[in-house]
Amino acid sequence: MSGQTLTDRIAAAQYQLTGSEVSRAVCKATTHEVMAPKKKHLEYLISATNATNVNIPQMADTLFERATNASWIVVFKALVTTHHMCVHGNERFIQYLASRTALFNLSNFIDKTGSNGYDMSTFIRRYGRYLNERAFAYRQMAFDFTKVKKGAEGVMRTMTPEKLLKGMPVLQTQIDTLLEFDVHPKELNNPIINAGFLLLFKDLVKLFASYNDGVINLLEKYFKMKKSDCKEALEIYKRFLTRVTKIGEFMKLAETVGVDKNDIPDINYAPSSILESLETHMNSLEGKKGETHNLGFVLSQHYSVLNTVSCYYLLLE
Repeated sequence: MSGQTLTDRIAAAQYQLTGSEVSRAVCKATTHEVMAPKKKHLEYLISATNATNVNIPQMADTLFERATNASWIVVFKALVTTHHMCVHGNERFIQYLASRTALFNLSNFIDKTGSNGYDMSTFIRRYGRYLNERAFAYRQMAFDFTKVKKGAEGVMRTMTPEKLLKGMPVLQTQIDTLLEFDVHPKELNNPIINAGFLLLFKDLVKLFASYNDGVINLLEKYFKMKKSDCKEALEIYKRFLTRVTKIGEFMKLAETVGVDKNDIPDINYAPSSILESLETHMNSLEGKKGETHNLGFVLSQHYSVLNTVSCYYLLLE
């Protein structure tokens, strides 16, 4: 027996009467059933983003409309569906989101109809913030950090120092907002939050691969930078170190939602010698004395992380 409510059926029928199959599919993907959006509806919406005659703004606006529902189930599924479109849909979808001045307004969302609704409301607010930040990052950079080419010839590795110093804080903010989802294993207790968490996990692996590429680029350019840029790069690197542990902890939670332990990156990053070398160089620029290390030494300390993360990134492609 279907778990769709009468409200779900009426909403879908209304969109069918108006001739909007896309809006009807959005409705079908965001029913009151406590289950992840159905694959067939997501696949239809993904294919629709590639069709030239489909109105992308209408699709997105229907998702925003569903996110104003009073039920945590409908709202959470609207967020999961939106995230799925960002990941698997045509780039036109994220471009439209990035062009909007306002996206999800869920900072005060709360469903008081039951304990589960109350608990899930917290994650809805956090998830909404992340999707907003994801679109904002695209607006600032004109590309998706999760989708850009990785590795030695990748976007973050070949970026100029000026663009890198601008782009790394944007990437760090997106990662921070994702980590703020901050879920405990026991809270991954229904198919909807599990579906959202899995999308976040996959985003994080790809974001960290870009992040790591950016750090290597910074290290390669650090000893040739002027003092003001060196200072900024040093702060970026320090922030990177503070995030590594949190990123690793978040990734380990993926086992809770069925990700094989062998498919979860084991991020252990801590060679203090790198930070010491960077700080020593900064001190030398400021006229202070200290032992210096060359670029080769610094990079040799960091490359093992790149190889590990890149390997897992390829598994998600």
